[in-house]
Amino acid sequence: MLLKHKVGQIGEDLAVKHLKTKGFAIIARNYRKPWGEIDIITQKGEVVHFVEVKTVTRAGVLHETGDTYEPEDNIHPWKLKRLYRTIETFLLNNEQYEELDWQLDAVAVYLDKNQKLLKIEYIEDIS
Repeated sequence: MLLKHKVGQIGEDLAVKHLKTKGFAIIARNYRKPWGEIDIITQKGEVVHFVEVKTVTRAGVLHETGDTYEPEDNIHPWKLKRLYRTIETFLLNNEQYEELDWQLDAVAVYLDKNQKLLKIEYIEDIS
């Protein structure tokens, strides 16, 4: 479990760097409530983005036709329900964002066996 947490942390750190290079302002990381957690909350323009980060480790190089499993496949309907409840709580507790549009996005981070970045993908509006 410790390795999984470390890999997840590496993925989140890489996702934050990636989002910043794309012009996103980081509002919060690891926003936790008893019913859920949002990995990264960002803003770009007049839109608040709630970002779920999924990180996987792969041995070797990624092949487009190879492995069919994608990290975002782990975002199940029950996970979405928990995320929406957490988003609602964030917006109610942070009035400055209440009137802005928002969306739920994902960042898929692919690491090699040495935990070095192979690929990163930003997936908009996963709901």
